[in-house]
Amino acid sequence: MMHSIKTEILINISPRETRVAIIENGLLQEVHVERANLRGIVGNVYKAKVVRVLPGMQAAFVDIGLYRAGFLHVSDVMPFRKEEEGTIDFNSSEADVRNWLHEGQELLVQVVKDPLGTKGARLTTHLSVASRYLVYMPDLHHIGVSMRLENEQERTRLQTLMAKILNTQEPRGYIIRTVAEGISDEALAHDMVFLEKLWQSIKEKAGQVQAPGIVYEDLPLVKRSMRDMVNHTVEKVRVDSLPTYENLLEFVKEFVPGVAEKLEFFAGEMPIFEMYGVESELQKALKRKVPLKSGGYLVIDQTEAMTTIDVNTGAYVGNLNLEETIFKTNLEAVQVIGRQLRLRNLGGIIILDFIDMTEEDHKQQLLSALEKVLARDHAKTSISSLSELGLVQMTRKRTQESLAQQLCEICPECEGRGSVKTAQTISYEIFREIVRESKFYDTAQGFLILASDAIIDWMMDEESQALGELETSLGRPIRLKVEPSYIREQYDIVLI
Repeated sequence: MMHSIKTEILINISPRETRVAIIENGLLQEVHVERANLRGIVGNVYKAKVVRVLPGMQAAFVDIGLYRAGFLHVSDVMPFRKEEEGTIDFNSSEADVRNWLHEGQELLVQVVKDPLGTKGARLTTHLSVASRYLVYMPDLHHIGVSMRLENEQERTRLQTLMAKILNTQEPRGYIIRTVAEGISDEALAHDMVFLEKLWQSIKEKAGQVQAPGIVYEDLPLVKRSMRDMVNHTVEKVRVDSLPTYENLLEFVKEFVPGVAEKLEFFAGEMPIFEMYGVESELQKALKRKVPLKSGGYLVIDQTEAMTTIDVNTGAYVGNLNLEETIFKTNLEAVQVIGRQLRLRNLGGIIILDFIDMTEEDHKQQLLSALEKVLARDHAKTSISSLSELGLVQMTRKRTQESLAQQLCEICPECEGRGSVKTAQTISYEIFREIVRESKFYDTAQGFLILASDAIIDWMMDEESQALGELETSLGRPIRLKVEPSYIREQYDIVLI
């Protein structure tokens, strides 16, 4: 199943923004955006200074030179243990954060999660640097293999190769990445030399930088895409900028051998994202409602605490009995949910509200289908069982903001509520305020209402009688004036 996937990567370059789209079997699956003024900092290494230790949270706030301090938990400070030493008990006195950190202390940290919303960056002292096939972790005591590489023979072959190249009794901190499947010992050795040189340069720069300051910056998005996203399923990587194409060609020849022949300059007259339908898919990915082919639909709501995805049958009635109709809708929804999680880059706690099913067999099939779909996701996911209410609680690891958080901002009109007061509600608010003000300012000759076009129209048409009655009871005139710049809920009452 996974080997039948045909992938294309499209890279769109504009002066201040880079966008990378991943197309699988003709369908957009992921979009990554990097803007010149808002580059992600995951992977960056900083020389940092501890500003505040929090014993109650077993953590510390650390200044890395950004506008907001980063967060460092004691588990990201204590050294890794060898297998025979057992796991660390984080409730023990040994794990007290005050044993490991103190205010004013300087240390090297790496960002594992971008600042999200009001939270600062999540940090670790367990540094790592990545190449095409390997991740080097100086603190680690063994050679690990990515869990996504499932072939046991291949896992053993790669570990044996690594041990042979290292030619040492002391285990070293390397993780073999999924894309290393089937590669030669020369390619592994090349990556290892590169990583050890890179690590040496980081150590040298760390000695020269003053805290807080940056020591190492991860590659920009286009180069990270070549390093991390190009695997055996990728047939073409199309770039719509000639200078970027030439730059990438040099980069892949040196660091990502075997990818150069997949790289292609896109010289079409139509913009690359329009040609492949990415622009229209991006617009759809910002909407709450996602239609299903059967006539059903999903409703996706993001809040600060979690994301909820609600499955509805909509207009779909099916040709079978009700239970089969519901089961078919839920199964279709699973495929779309898997895609939407990746496309919107949704993370954290996610609640999936499927339509209630009565048959146990259907529930098990649904969970199996969900697991199968999530197996294709690059982000780490975990799912719970289906509750009696038809809910599945799942988590998806997030290292950066979702697509909506990157491309949108909270609506200034509704301030994130997702709704605005009706014209009738606002009209009555205005009437109440005029009555209240008239008691304090009894010398006022009259009142002038400044409001948006929609509110003034409503008051003149639907509330003209109420307006007349209010004027009579106050014995003073009330004038209306449209203020074009005002939003729906904005108004002013001026004394005349």
